[in-house]
Amino acid sequence: MKGIQFVMDDQGRKTAVLIDLNEHGELWEDFYDSLLVRSRIDEPRESLESVKAMLKQQGKLDG
Repeated sequence: MKGIQFVMDDQGRKTAVLIDLNEHGELWEDFYDSLLVRSRIDEPRESLESVKAMLKQQGKLDG
């Protein structure tokens, strides 16, 4: 695939990838976003209502 290069170790195994961001910048953003989601999978969640209430209390959200 144009704009994608694999880095190989001494045994010929793929160990890394180089992505031409001019060619595949959107693909990288999607990949990175999915990594962020995975890294936060076990973090505690807050409801939208509790976040809104907190922002209102801090004066960062009207009404």
